[in-house]
Amino acid sequence: SVLQRGGVITDEEETSKKIADQLDNIVDMREYDVPYHIRLSIDLKIHVAHWYNVRYRGNAFPVEITRRDDLVERPDPVVLAFDIETTKLPLKFPDAETDQIMMISYMIDGQGYLITNREIVSEDIEDFEFTPKPEYEGPFCVFNEPDEAHLIQRWFEHVQETKPTIMVTYNGDFFDWPFVEARAAVHGLSMQQEIGFQKDSQGEYKAPQCIHMDCLRWVKRDSYLPVGSHNLKAAAKAKLGYDPVELDPEDMCRMATEQPQTLATYSVSDAVATYYLYMKYVHPFIFALCTIIPMEPDEVLRKGSGTLCEALLMVQAFHANIIFPNKQEQEFNKLTDDGHVLDSETYVGGHVEALESGVFRSDIPCRFRMNPAAFDFLLQRVEKTLRHALEEEEKVPVEQVTNFEEVCDEIKSKLASLKDVPSRIECPLIYHLDVGAMYPNIILTNRLQPSAMVDEATCAACDFNKPGANCQRKMAWQWRGEFMPASRSEYHRIQHQLESEKFPPLFPEGPARAFHELSREEQAKYEKRRLADYCRKAYKKIHITKVEERLTTICQRENSFYVDTVRAFRDRRYEFKGLHKVWKKKLSAAVEVGDAAEVKRCKNMEVLYDSLQLAHKCILNSFYGYVMRKGARWYSMEMAGIVCFTGANIITQARELIEQIGRPLELDTDGIWCVLPNSFPENFVFKTTNVKKPKVTISYPGAMLNIMVKEGFTNDQYQELAEPSSLTYVTRSENSIFFEVDGPYLAMILPASKEEGKKLKKRYAVFNEDGSLAELKGFEVKRRGELQLIKIFQSSVFEAFLKGSTLEEVYGSVAKVADYWLDVLYSKAANMPDSELFELISENRSMSRKLEDYGEQKSTSISTAKRLAEFLGDQMVKDAGLSCRYIISRKPEGSPVTERAIPLAIFQAEPTVRKHFLRKWLKSSSLQDFDIRAILDWDYYIERLGSAIQKIITIPAALQQVKNPVPRVKHPDWLHKKTAGEE
Repeated sequence: SVLQRGGVITDEEETSKKIADQLDNIVDMREYDVPYHIRLSIDLKIHVAHWYNVRYRGNAFPVEITRRDDLVERPDPVVLAFDIETTKLPLKFPDAETDQIMMISYMIDGQGYLITNREIVSEDIEDFEFTPKPEYEGPFCVFNEPDEAHLIQRWFEHVQETKPTIMVTYNGDFFDWPFVEARAAVHGLSMQQEIGFQKDSQGEYKAPQCIHMDCLRWVKRDSYLPVGSHNLKAAAKAKLGYDPVELDPEDMCRMATEQPQTLATYSVSDAVATYYLYMKYVHPFIFALCTIIPMEPDEVLRKGSGTLCEALLMVQAFHANIIFPNKQEQEFNKLTDDGHVLDSETYVGGHVEALESGVFRSDIPCRFRMNPAAFDFLLQRVEKTLRHALEEEEKVPVEQVTNFEEVCDEIKSKLASLKDVPSRIECPLIYHLDVGAMYPNIILTNRLQPSAMVDEATCAACDFNKPGANCQRKMAWQWRGEFMPASRSEYHRIQHQLESEKFPPLFPEGPARAFHELSREEQAKYEKRRLADYCRKAYKKIHITKVEERLTTICQRENSFYVDTVRAFRDRRYEFKGLHKVWKKKLSAAVEVGDAAEVKRCKNMEVLYDSLQLAHKCILNSFYGYVMRKGARWYSMEMAGIVCFTGANIITQARELIEQIGRPLELDTDGIWCVLPNSFPENFVFKTTNVKKPKVTISYPGAMLNIMVKEGFTNDQYQELAEPSSLTYVTRSENSIFFEVDGPYLAMILPASKEEGKKLKKRYAVFNEDGSLAELKGFEVKRRGELQLIKIFQSSVFEAFLKGSTLEEVYGSVAKVADYWLDVLYSKAANMPDSELFELISENRSMSRKLEDYGEQKSTSISTAKRLAEFLGDQMVKDAGLSCRYIISRKPEGSPVTERAIPLAIFQAEPTVRKHFLRKWLKSSSLQDFDIRAILDWDYYIERLGSAIQKIITIPAALQQVKNPVPRVKHPDWLHKKTAGEE
């Protein structure tokens, strides 16, 4: 018999099978519990989303499996995306025990179907079409079933008939599937027997014959949408580019009776959004990841990026003959070198800094104060800078360039004129200078990998450690630790004290345990708790935080499987990006010719290569974060610290140069936002004799920073194995860290902090030249749970920054928008219907737990839940998932905001009930005016809006300079105060 890691291959003899089974158990131990299907994929290099030839000859074993790399176009699986609508009690989350399914809407390969439950829906629905955009067609065929049992049976039968390869949901793991399963069981049907789906140990619904893809998992991990925009409506709006149909969940049951057609349209809109979101984004992306990750699509979709990264590294390590390290284990109560108990340790991360606040527009001049010496420095290096840009970045020899001298002279003349007048007022060029794939390229340049972090003992035992050896590269990083002030002797004294004590039993009514009978985790917990009490009394503090710079040696001759994996991914991504451009051009040519079949093929190939490069980008960005993941096999805090510290140094040096020739605005982890004078050298076209590249465009700001990186961050000790048999290494210089230039942009808005002398990090808005929003970071407009009033204000105010031709006019236009919304509040929404007012100022929170689980905690949502229970009954709060929609009242005066939350539902109650409870909650037995406007705490909402305005209007003092401002109302005090340090 033959044994392979990952699978046992035997002959027919029973004895051989038994031996093989025993050997397989040994392999399992050696494999550190790697799941069987992953081991098989690793060993045989079998991945989903590739084509294979499989040959099986009688009883011959193993089966011959040959990958077909010549086949790249993908098949068209049968995709079924579905969504359900259910009944629910007012303000409650649907409960499968008591509620019913009203509608199931689903799409199969672009054809829509809707099944209705006529017990709930008041009339038959005719076939109709829901096509929100021409490219998202939605013809729907409707089945009107007499009751829920027939609805579920009809759906099961259709699934059996169409045999989908992929089932798609949006949050189906936690709502749609368990609800359908529970309701089917009520009617004596087994979902697992009917269509094969059931819950697994992870709480996820899967089937042996069909993949289940929950799009919410992709949105959370891979969409880069802000946390508040993870629901289906927000995802469809952001990714598919249309406003989906929205209904208040509280109105849906009523609409099933009164407006069934409207409810049907809403139901199918969810199916359409789920289907096209999956087909356009999730399907190509996940199956592109499957080509490189040895897992099933269900797992690739649901696992974290660290798990995917580790699976990939296991493939590479196995085929490089590298033994997998054990998973990292927690070290309890680790001691520092001087004997203090460490509470936590980490490294100092990337450098982020806000430098300026204000409005910067490319058509409004701003002041520059530059350093002439910096221009002298640049003038001396023009030829060297451009030579490096041409030869290192574009791979074009300078000898092939015909206008090299002319471009150099042009740049020099511009730099010289800037040097002559270093203080000037000029229109700015707004740029984002960022390092392309910064962390992966730092890893590649410095040959960083977890196994290469070595100490003196390792180097002393190494055969290569000879005089003159240059294989040890020392690099700095910053360590941050929190430790307890008690000394080693004090810690040991407490340990001895604990050893003489007894501790609670493991099981109720069991015997008390001695210290040595506790698990190591429990021992550490008691030691740390006792030590913290001691430090609090003896030292008056329990933590000391220390940051220190450390040097770590990186072996430049360590087996390079980790670095090779990162490089292969980076290069493959560039290859796919190139192919994406090629097929994009082919698509344009096919559209011009009008060949429909070729257009479809080119579109498929364009999507394929775009998804492949995105999948590679996703994994590429995980190689850094993975090494600090808890439990990672390849763990290295030193490596993560070196990567961050090197990146921070690169950005800091770039900032030091930029602030002498322009104005840096904001430092990101991997880039710098800045404004340069309009006369600063920008892009230059070099003409060459190279047939493949007759013209080369170089961005001077990028080239200027890249020569700086080359001189300061090149690794001159990079070693490659040239001759494996004799272990001969070749030393060379390596640097793949390059700045990329994004821009110029039309405008950038950076708000000021409310606190004097502070800047707000990661909060800015950037506009493209066409006026569209290029980037928006840190604003509430995308946050979940924020007041609708503030979201609408922020959405409308950004456009105002593009109006006007001077800063005064810009602030004037912004002030008008702010004025309008302040007017609404100061006038107590006099001209607004109650329904609109409720929408604007109500807040909505969902109780994740039962009310009783919150104990004595206080919050607006807890107060709302208690008051809902008062007038709707205690059964309202017995379950989790209660929807708390509330407003803040003016009374009882002097009470905290948490005690002034009034449930919105009270305003829909009977007049007598409404009056009784409002008098009780407002603690005003003589209250006569029950109008919402008399009850609201308008000052609270004015303060909330005022805070939002202040976060956006970055220099409030400028409002004083606006000619004829429109202060029709009394604005908050801060609108009339000048902040220190503002221009």
